[in-house]
Amino acid sequence: MTVGHALLGLLVPGERHGYDLKRRYDQQFPAARPLASAQVYATLARLSRDGLVVQGEPERDGGPDRTAYGLTGDGREELRRWLDEVEPPSPFVANPLAVKLTVALLTAGEPAAQEYLRRQRAAHLQRMRDYTRAKTEPGVTVAELLAADYALEHLNADLLWIENALARTPVLTEEVTSWNHT
Repeated sequence: MTVGHALLGLLVPGERHGYDLKRRYDQQFPAARPLASAQVYATLARLSRDGLVVQGEPERDGGPDRTAYGLTGDGREELRRWLDEVEPPSPFVANPLAVKLTVALLTAGEPAAQEYLRRQRAAHLQRMRDYTRAKTEPGVTVAELLAADYALEHLNADLLWIENALARTPVLTEEVTSWNHT
């Protein structure tokens, strides 16, 4: 997801100020990386430059000036084009756990690598408990539930990988250490 497309989507109901967009973004995407206010305004400036949003006149309401932004026809068309695109699955898998496991085997040996995997499993289980608890808190929104479900599924996939890696560490150790002798 690009921040620009998310902001375009949040402007569909009508004009909003940058602060309102940031607040709405944080509510709609609770598990996303926090969006800095500066990023909102930089993105709005880029969208305005590209003719996808239009900037209103600054308003003063007893506080700092506030500028509303609205979606243009080109912005609606860009949003529609983006929504029609299917996100291609990535051809690469970034797995920092696998990298750390291999480096642990190379530098500290099998016991240290297995200990790393056990500590990582404990950290994943704790995070899963946190998300599970968050799902039952009073007033939880559907967006927060969906974000927690998404995170739980990914953490569970990591846990399965950790269990497989623990079982395969002896064979992996032979593979990794044999590279040192070639």
